[in-house]
Amino acid sequence: MTTTKTRTPLVRQLYFQVVVAIVLGVALGFAAPEFAASLKPLGDAFIKLVKMIIAPVIFLSVATGIAHMAEIGSVGRVVGKAFAYFLTFSTLALLLGLAVGNIVQPGTGLHINVAELDATAVADYVAKAHDSTITGFLTNIIPATFLGALADGEILQVLFVAILTGIAMSLVGPAADPLRHIFDAAQTVVFRIVAILMRAAPVGAFGAMAFTIGKFGVAALAKLALLVGSFYITALLFVFVVLGAVGWAAGFSIFKLVRYLKEELLLVLGTSSSESALPALMTKMEAAGCRPSVVGLVVPTGYSFNLDGTNIYMTLAALFIAQACDIHLSFGEQALLLGVAMLTSKGAAGVTGAGFITLAATLQVVPSLPVAGMALILGVDRFMSECRSLTNFIGNAVATIVVAKWEGGLDSARLTAALDGRLHLAAPAFETELEAALGQD
Repeated sequence: MTTTKTRTPLVRQLYFQVVVAIVLGVALGFAAPEFAASLKPLGDAFIKLVKMIIAPVIFLSVATGIAHMAEIGSVGRVVGKAFAYFLTFSTLALLLGLAVGNIVQPGTGLHINVAELDATAVADYVAKAHDSTITGFLTNIIPATFLGALADGEILQVLFVAILTGIAMSLVGPAADPLRHIFDAAQTVVFRIVAILMRAAPVGAFGAMAFTIGKFGVAALAKLALLVGSFYITALLFVFVVLGAVGWAAGFSIFKLVRYLKEELLLVLGTSSSESALPALMTKMEAAGCRPSVVGLVVPTGYSFNLDGTNIYMTLAALFIAQACDIHLSFGEQALLLGVAMLTSKGAAGVTGAGFITLAATLQVVPSLPVAGMALILGVDRFMSECRSLTNFIGNAVATIVVAKWEGGLDSARLTAALDGRLHLAAPAFETELEAALGQD
């Protein structure tokens, strides 16, 4: 059963406020670049506010979701299906970036002398990439202490502890009911905090966008417009063709899903960080009929392993560097590039600036490609960061719906109603509160 609500005035809707903030940020970046660049702390502060609440959101969502499961074995089944999806579409993203790079050849004709490149400009990223090994990544999933995971806010560590807690509560049975009730109440409070924090989204988007335009301007963008344009077009093809086909097969429209997530997508665009919208994504996926336990497992895991936009960027940027430096990559070398990228995209998962860091890790392993070549794209990486984040975000939303459907944990009628803009009477209280704060119809 559905009902309608009085339409929230446009000026009170989050997506409108964020759009206005982005436009004002861009205008200020052009009018007063130095002052605009100094507003970076506004964007950083908002992202820190959201990151502050991510660990509690993930912990409570996953722990309570698993604790309420009737069948514990379904946890492994959900994770297995999620990883099968992640591997398939991450590989497709890498292949698409490789194909577009070979067809468009955005770096051809630049004739850059490798010896003249300034390797010091990317030294910090190379150092971080060197530390991001597969072994180190896997061992880092285990926190030093149980509470340390929540204190440090590492997504996979929090997920690991939450899964253990949820399984333990489920195995204990009725004796754990008091703790379940506490967790349920705490989850309601945490999502109310999310709703409060989202009111600051326009300020964060304004500061982040003003900084980007004021600091880098459009001059840097114009110099490498073909690369940036190729990346954006490739990402659009992946979202609306590849993921669109997935959505069609799963029974929903990718266009309606994008419309449903418009507030979060604008927030990601403004802040250049998909993490800024992670709590809201989890809430909206549950509101759209995805089983909470599936949402709690797939969304946080996808933020580390389902990086479609980052994967497209990696192979396309690597080919750009090779072409710009007049380095011919044979089919075998491109196959090596693809294989290495599949590994490094996981080894640096969850690291701040993961796109650039994973690219550095890939170039270090492929001997034909100069790591110093990253200096060529450093100036426009910020402009591509938004597109990486947006693509990653949409990819994780699609993955959540698909895995929920595979698992039999999707209310198709509720999904249709949500994507059509109708509101359900049965929505949990915290969802209604968040919808009010976000200014939803």
